[in-house]
Amino acid sequence: MTAYAVGLLRNVRLNDGIVAYLCGIDATLEPFGGRFIIHGGRKEVLEGAPSDDLIVIGFPTMEAARSWYASPAYQALIGLRSQGADGDVFLMEGVDEAHRATDILQ
Repeated sequence: MTAYAVGLLRNVRLNDGIVAYLCGIDATLEPFGGRFIIHGGRKEVLEGAPSDDLIVIGFPTMEAARSWYASPAYQALIGLRSQGADGDVFLMEGVDEAHRATDILQ
């Protein structure tokens, strides 16, 4: 089942750390089949007042997502990201195409 690495970043500052992070992250994704689904982008706010930047990276499996995050290549970049942004990062399982909202009630 598809899995996602999700980042909700606040106070993003485009400093040397963030630039180095952005220059390095793509190479860390490739060995694990990761790809950006959402990477910042403009928001069309319909409700509320979201202030975080949303980043979603898709992986073929949860194991691939875990392995990417734990990889030495990505671990070396985390400190760079932290120099230019605060936020939350987590992994989340996706759902299959047949999923319906009521499936979570079972």
